[in-house]
Amino acid sequence: MAPSPQTADVPAHVPADPHAALRRELYFFTLYRVFEAALLCFTVFGPVGELFGQPRHPLLAAAAALAYGLGALVLFVTGRRGAVESQVAAGVAGDILVTALAMHALPGVSSGIAMMLLFNVGAAALLLPLRGGLAVAAAASLALLAQYAWTLLAGEPDARPAVEVVMFAISYLALATLTSLLGRQLRASQALAEQRGSQVANLAEVNELIIRRMRTGVLLVDGEGEIRLANEAAMLQLGDAGEGRRLLATAAPALDARLRRWESDGHNDPTPLQLAPDLPEVLPRFARLLAEDDQVLVFLDDAELASRRAESLTLATLGRFSASLAHEIRNPLAAISYATQLLEESREIPEADRRLLEIIYQQTRRMNGIVENVLGLARRERAQPEHVDLAEFARQFVADYRNSHPLEQDQLDAHTDGRPVPCLVDRRQLQQIVTVLVHNALVYGRMPGQPARVGLHVHRDERDAPVLDVQDHGPGIPEGVASQLFRPFFTTSGHGTGLGLYIAREMCLANQATLSYVPVPAGGACFRIRLAGARAITTG
Repeated sequence: MAPSPQTADVPAHVPADPHAALRRELYFFTLYRVFEAALLCFTVFGPVGELFGQPRHPLLAAAAALAYGLGALVLFVTGRRGAVESQVAAGVAGDILVTALAMHALPGVSSGIAMMLLFNVGAAALLLPLRGGLAVAAAASLALLAQYAWTLLAGEPDARPAVEVVMFAISYLALATLTSLLGRQLRASQALAEQRGSQVANLAEVNELIIRRMRTGVLLVDGEGEIRLANEAAMLQLGDAGEGRRLLATAAPALDARLRRWESDGHNDPTPLQLAPDLPEVLPRFARLLAEDDQVLVFLDDAELASRRAESLTLATLGRFSASLAHEIRNPLAAISYATQLLEESREIPEADRRLLEIIYQQTRRMNGIVENVLGLARRERAQPEHVDLAEFARQFVADYRNSHPLEQDQLDAHTDGRPVPCLVDRRQLQQIVTVLVHNALVYGRMPGQPARVGLHVHRDERDAPVLDVQDHGPGIPEGVASQLFRPFFTTSGHGTGLGLYIAREMCLANQATLSYVPVPAGGACFRIRLAGARAITTG
C-alpha cells in the first residue's frame, strides 16, 4: 500500500550497488589524499617550510609535491568510477612513491611524512582483501628501507636511526593486518545486512501486493479520521469519494459514524452497509493497528460474497438434512401409493372416482421422483440421459399437467412444428425442471385480472441444438430481479423457498444443458432450456 488512498503498482525491488559503502569510504580516502598533497605543497612552497630546514633536493621536492597534488585531484575526481580495488591500488602506490621521494628530499619532515603514510596504508588495507593489504604494507616498508639505503649509499647524512625505519615497517604490517581483518568483517556484515534487507523488502512487497489484491477492502484511518492508506478493493468500494487524501467522514459518513460507535463502546454492528447508492453493500470490521495506537484498520467485506458463503453452507446443510429426511418422506409416500393401489382394486369405488385415484397415484410417484432428484443433487449424482423426442415430451407434458392440475381459465399449450427433435436428457429430471418453470409461469406470469397463458415452444437454435422455451405473457421480470433468479433462497414471494430455479439449473448442468432467462420485448418472460443433441457424447 502506498502513502495515499490511491495505491500504485508495486515497483520491482532494485538491489543496491554492493560497492556503494566502499565507494563512500574511498571518497573520504581520496579527500584525505588531497589534504595530504595540499599540506606537502604548503610545506615545499610556503614560508612555513623554512621552519623544518632547507630541502636536501629542492627540485625533487617541488616535482614530487606538484605531481602528488595533481594525482590526488585526478583520483578524487575519478574515485566514483571504475573498480574500487584498482582505484585503491593505484592511489596507495602513488602515496608510497611520493612518500619515499618526499622523505629523501625533505629530511627535516621525513618522520612526519612516514607517519602520514601510516593512515594511507591502513585505509588501503581496509578497502582491499587481506593479501592486498599485506602487499601494500610490505611495499610501504620496502619503500622506507629503500629510501634509507639510498640515503646511506649517496653519502648523505640522515638523522634517523635505523630502528625507526624498522619500527615504521612493523607498524605498517601490523596496521594493515588489523584493518584488513576488520574490513573483511565489515564487508561480511554489510553483505548479510543487504541480503536481509533485500529479503525484507521483497517480503514487504509481497505483503503489499497481497493486501492490494485482496477482495476485502482495507483502510487505515488515523485518530483524526483521515484515510492514510487504502487498497484497490477499498477504493472500489468507496467509489469517487475515496479519491485523494480525505477524511473518512467526507468519503463515507455512514462508515465514519459506525467507526466512532465502535471506538466508544467496542461493539461491531454486523448489519451490511451501503456506502453509496450505486455501490454494493459491505460488512465493516474494525481493529486497532497497535494496542496503544489511535490508528484503526477498517476491513470492508463484500456482503454479497459473505452471503454466498452462507448460502453454500446452508446448501450443504440442506443436503445433509434432505438425506436424513428421505426415509421419513418415502415411508408415507409408499403407504399412500399402496393404499391407492388397494382402492383401485375395490369394486365399490365408482368409475368416476377412479380417475382421482389415478391422479393420486401419479402424484405420489412424481413426489418420490422429486425426492430422489433432490437427493441426487445433494450427492452430486450423475444424470441418466436417454434419447428423448423433445417435441413429443412437450405434448405429453402438457397433457399430463392438464389432467393432474386444474387450470380453469389458464392456458397451457405445446408449440412444435410436428417434426421430431431428438435430444439426450434424463426424462425424470427434465419433467421436474419443466414442472418448476410451468408452475412459476402460471403463478407469476399473468397480468392482473387476466388468466395466464403459458406455452412450451420446441425448436432448434442457430447451432442446431434442441431448445425448449417456457414462455408466458405476463408483466415480465425486472432487470434487478432477473440477475438473481438462479441464486439459492432468492424469492419475491412470501410463500416460496427460492430453491426451485436453483435446483432446476443444477439439474440442467447435470444433463449438460443450460437454463437461462430470456427477456421478451413484446412482454412476458421466457426461460430457455438448451439441451444436448442426440449425437452428443456424455462425460462424467
